Amino acid sequence: MPDDSRKIQRIVILGGGTAGWMTAAALSRSIDRDCSITLVESDDIGTIGVGEATIPPIRIFNDMLGLNENEFIRRTQGTFKLGIQFVNWGKAGHRYFHPFGSYGRPFDLVQIQHHWQRAHQEGKAASLDEYCMAWAAAKLGRFEQPSPDPRSVNSTFLYAYHFDASLYARFLREFAEARGVRRIEGKVRSVAQHHVSGFIEGLHLEDGILVEGEMFIDCSGMRALLIEQTLKTGFDDWSHWLPCNRALAVPCENADLAPYTRSTAHAAGWQWRIPLQHRTGNGHVYSSNFMGDDEAASILMNNLDGKALAEPRPIRFTAGCRKLHWNRNVIAIGLSSGFLEPLESTSIHLIQAGISKLLAYFPDKDFDPIVTREFNRVAIAEVERIRDFIILHYHLTERDDSEMWRYCAHMSIPDTLQYKIDHFRHYGRILPGELDIFGPNSWLAVHIGQLNWPRRNDPLLGYRSFNGTGYLEQLRRTLEGAAQKMPTHQAYIDRHCRAS
Repeated sequence: MPDDSRKIQRIVILGGGTAGWMTAAALSRSIDRDCSITLVESDDIGTIGVGEATIPPIRIFNDMLGLNENEFIRRTQGTFKLGIQFVNWGKAGHRYFHPFGSYGRPFDLVQIQHHWQRAHQEGKAASLDEYCMAWAAAKLGRFEQPSPDPRSVNSTFLYAYHFDASLYARFLREFAEARGVRRIEGKVRSVAQHHVSGFIEGLHLEDGILVEGEMFIDCSGMRALLIEQTLKTGFDDWSHWLPCNRALAVPCENADLAPYTRSTAHAAGWQWRIPLQHRTGNGHVYSSNFMGDDEAASILMNNLDGKALAEPRPIRFTAGCRKLHWNRNVIAIGLSSGFLEPLESTSIHLIQAGISKLLAYFPDKDFDPIVTREFNRVAIAEVERIRDFIILHYHLTERDDSEMWRYCAHMSIPDTLQYKIDHFRHYGRILPGELDIFGPNSWLAVHIGQLNWPRRNDPLLGYRSFNGTGYLEQLRRTLEGAAQKMPTHQAYIDRHCRAS
């Protein structure tokens, strides 16, 4: 029989925003009795609010909550996302696409990229982008739901969303409060800790209220009020691999509703473009070691696709990870656990991943160390795999036109990443990684896109008589024809989920 006396009965979430309300919504959906959920936030404390692009697992989170996709898109001024286009990354003037989905379907014992590599060497294949359904649709500005028929090329792509993060938080707040989550407006004056264990027992607010709990979720953003300011957990600084440490964010008028994110590399960083229904989100992520703030702002404002709707908003950060994501009775979710620049749209995914682990390793009042150790092992490994994937973009480059790119091309990198680069460079092989959210197709897209050409073909290819070149050309034409039959992205939204 379960010991009800050990059940956690009071959960306190510190901080609202995307992280806080995603956590509150998920907990309110998963815990329907015997436990109160309280969220403490202050309207006077702003949020980062630039996490407007996502990756496909966000659909799993929304489905878990039971959200209607069309209503969610309407409420958040959302659009659909088929991948990310990278401009000027491998070298100036070069661009490639990181698609959501696969390159065709498996058709031979040897993987498709090896057939493509041989055909490309012989001048008989187009760029790798042309063999995935996501890009076939994205380059034409088309979108529709993937086909459930596995025989159709329309089943070979995935999608995610662009949305207004503040509107998403508001949407989830309504969801959570309807399920019993209590919101308290206020700022924390001090934190009460147990005199022996150091466990947090309550939050003293400036208006005198004491908010007591047994488990605390730190969603206080980069302030990390509980996990770091109170518990002194420690932070691993990764800025020697990821030198960008500042960003400027600004919205502008819409130019077109492209179903993908665009990332354009500049002299000391890169610029994002995220199309929403009511505006386009833009930002310039850069390194203050290689570029001044005024120059960064000028680059951003001179490269907008429409009229700016506000002044650029500055954001400062240090790339890195908290040494523990779970310390005593505090779990850090979102930016309180660390920061990785949004190059591959992983900010909201890391919130989702933290919530998923919390539910998978949900504790009782004992907070068994064996549970917290495994949570931290998985959490840190997940972030490290994403870190390596982002470093890949910076390190694999032929650009030598600025100091930052020369630094990135020659810097030392983690052994875990160098091992993957070496294997691909020798034979074009993708090594699977434990807890790697980005699968083989993503790694393939970036290796080739960043011009890491394999030196040799897979030896097994020499023993195969299959006409891969003929298949690739047929695939390219099939994808092109299927994309042309799709409605435009704008037409799809207008029909199903246009915001008022």
